[in-house]
Amino acid sequence: MRWENQRAGRDPQPALLGLDGLVRTVAPPEFQGVTFHEVRARSVLNKVPGESMVPFGWTVNPYRGCSHACTYCLAGDTPIRMADGSAKPMADLRVGDRILGTALHGTARRLVPTTVLAHWTTVKPAHRLTLRNGTTLVASGDHRFLTEKGWQHVTGDDRPHLSPGDTLLGPAGDLVEPDAALDVVAIEPLGRDETLFDITTGTGDFIAAGVVSHNCFARNTHTYLDFDAGRDFDTQVVVKVNAPEVLAAQLRRPSWQREHVAMGTNTDPYQRAEGRYRLMPGIIRALTGSGTPFSILTKGTVLTRDLPLLTAASREVDVGMAVSIALLDRDLQRSLEPGTPSPRARLDLVRRITDAGLPCQVLVAPVLPGLTDSEEALDPLFAEIAAAGATRATVLALHLRPGAREWFARWLGAHRPDLVERYREIYGRGSYAMPAYRRALSARVAPLLRRHGLNRRDESHRLPAQREPERPERGEQLSLL
Repeated sequence: MRWENQRAGRDPQPALLGLDGLVRTVAPPEFQGVTFHEVRARSVLNKVPGESMVPFGWTVNPYRGCSHACTYCLAGDTPIRMADGSAKPMADLRVGDRILGTALHGTARRLVPTTVLAHWTTVKPAHRLTLRNGTTLVASGDHRFLTEKGWQHVTGDDRPHLSPGDTLLGPAGDLVEPDAALDVVAIEPLGRDETLFDITTGTGDFIAAGVVSHNCFARNTHTYLDFDAGRDFDTQVVVKVNAPEVLAAQLRRPSWQREHVAMGTNTDPYQRAEGRYRLMPGIIRALTGSGTPFSILTKGTVLTRDLPLLTAASREVDVGMAVSIALLDRDLQRSLEPGTPSPRARLDLVRRITDAGLPCQVLVAPVLPGLTDSEEALDPLFAEIAAAGATRATVLALHLRPGAREWFARWLGAHRPDLVERYREIYGRGSYAMPAYRRALSARVAPLLRRHGLNRRDESHRLPAQREPERPERGEQLSLL
């Protein structure tokens, strides 16, 4: 394991995740099945790429792990289009390189410069994809390319995947369009494992061998350190034990402009591990002492421990709070979100936050078609949220991105087979509910929010909960995992 080479006091590999070294690895009995890797970080204040659509510029994440991730990989000799128009093999890319990605402008998808944020390798079964123009790409079965029908994996059973005849999208001038020359001719397993490469970019995609390729959502914390990006991401948690001290030093720099910092944007800062490591009090003090406004999105009731500190902080800087609550049905919640605080516990968290004098929003997500989207389900939920003192609720329909999609399909087939066909109609082979469903949900929700006084807008804190993704290829929502 590369972790063993990162022990504090040894010569660490250069630029490894911005770490100074591994302090220790521990598997405490109160966290059965979870291993914590305590590390010293060089930096914890993260700049959001300029092309990102999120309504904040900076984040702090004291933990890495405890959420789902996927790995999508290409062969090292795959040519990647650089921002200056040249090409570079995938294996030769480096963090910080400027390459081309895409962004929607109205209904048109255009090429835009983006930055390589992470780059790593893995070994996986390889497949060869052949296009009509003779282009061949070697990729894992997990890899996704953009087609006329949306993002498609190279192979798959119960997930959207490529078939001969599918048309990929590629650059045409500064636009991205389907091209018959990019029709898929063949998809062949090579029958062997190969070393494959992947990157994370600011736009979420890049141009590989003349086609639009999806980047990896998995943060390189796990894959780079020889962790599996699936189960390991849930059970191998990286803890930046010196996060408060490092953040305080970064915030003291003359260049810091006291911009808004959002927490809970990647992993929950109040996940159960926070009860053990107590990193957030120091982080809150550092932000407050520097005059930096901040917001927190959480479903973790550990936050109640820090309410006096947060209340004091709100007298010095803008503090925004948001809690995620998807439903009231406890049995359904246990089945869908095992290991998370109950709906009642989260409502009590909202109540404690508002009783402490802090405004609190609620993210009602994901709303599940046929399960939690009726007026009968939403009205009492909104009533409870309003009674708890929330200032606003934001409602988002279920987003079935790859990974969550397959997991949810298995759950639905086992628990509610009567709804399987309805979900096929609503989602088809895409990640987002069809526009007609989203419009109907909005029409149903709007009067209920007005009835309970939850439609007020508060733009002062720019909470993550205020982001309502309307761009399917780039937006993200909470998963059910």
